[in-house]
Amino acid sequence: MKIIKKKTVLIITLLITTLIGCDSKTQKDFTEEKPYLIILSLDGFRWDYCNNATTPTFDSLAKIGAKAQSLRPCFPTKTFPNHYSLATGLHPDNHGIILNNFYATDLQLPYSIRNKKAVTNGEFYNGNPIWNVAEANGVKTATLFWVGASAAINNKQPSHWSAYFEGLSLDSRIDSVVNWLNLPSEERPHLIMWYYKEPDNIGHIYGPDSPELITEVEKLDSFIKDFFTAVRKLPIYNELNIIITSDHGMTSISSEKEIFLTSIIDTSNIEFYNGGNPIINLKVKDGKVNKVYGDLVSQSENIEVWKHGEGPPKYHYGNNIRTQDITVVAKPEWSIYYSKKGYDSHGTHGYSNDFMDMHAIFYAAGPAFKENYLHPTFNIIDIYPLMGEILKIKVPESDGDLKNVIGMIK
Repeated sequence: MKIIKKKTVLIITLLITTLIGCDSKTQKDFTEEKPYLIILSLDGFRWDYCNNATTPTFDSLAKIGAKAQSLRPCFPTKTFPNHYSLATGLHPDNHGIILNNFYATDLQLPYSIRNKKAVTNGEFYNGNPIWNVAEANGVKTATLFWVGASAAINNKQPSHWSAYFEGLSLDSRIDSVVNWLNLPSEERPHLIMWYYKEPDNIGHIYGPDSPELITEVEKLDSFIKDFFTAVRKLPIYNELNIIITSDHGMTSISSEKEIFLTSIIDTSNIEFYNGGNPIINLKVKDGKVNKVYGDLVSQSENIEVWKHGEGPPKYHYGNNIRTQDITVVAKPEWSIYYSKKGYDSHGTHGYSNDFMDMHAIFYAAGPAFKENYLHPTFNIIDIYPLMGEILKIKVPESDGDLKNVIGMIK
């Protein structure tokens, strides 16, 4: 089996090397032209999934490009906050998308990932997303289902974007990217950011250590291979820089480690709450914050609790008005619910970003990147200045730091 896998990896390595090997292109050519950057996010792809599955395409990318030991997401390790952190280089407290679902006290409006009116309302989003920065610098951009791109943020959007359609097939997603890259040069995007919901969904349902998860990871490896096969046919294929990454990881949970807040606090003191397992923000009635906080602290063996503005500095979370009065987060492997479970699952995320199960993948290949290079763990917000470096544009100051990632650049 190992011999077969090595042979498969060699074949795919040759295929991808042909794709990004620069042919007659030199480093000088690259620096004088307007670079291309394609970023694909595979939701919930934990940093070590490839260790347990047969993934010749990912293995090949590691050989002919750069790979991170892991990618540390922002806290909370949830989908919408981290996708928008990648796009802005800001912690969720600073860009405003503090959870997947929350009530924005400043706007007096609810935000939900399933609420089309909310996700397309630019008032919810702070910061300067990379597509707006690129467009302002004359670089056309395109997004396929990226958080924030369907909203007019500061009255701006990518040149090409698509409203979210979960049912779009994998082949159609590849076709969308290839079609953009086939546009006339004056319309062609040089930054493309696209998204797919797996393996997050499978990880939630079956758990991160399940056979179903391994099958899904191997399916995604084939998807990546199909993508490379498609872009290889493009006349600009050897100019493409490609990043494959994710927003967070996944960990196992069980019904034996559950906490229900209604068994700890007097719910008559609560106006409403944001979020869900394993992080909840509480809006408390006037004069009751200390009482609710005290009740929670008394049961804090398997939870972390803090008042607004008093969160652990390492999380950079809890100062934004949208995080309400009190934040409660379960410790790894534990689950917290307000009063009842939404559905049974075997995996989740949202825990401390120091917990390795929350870390994600980062692979990169193309003329900008070193080859066969293993980079130390870095933060998802560091991708923002990295994108600016690759695209040769100046990005605004952010919470990310180019020094953390410059080592992977040629």
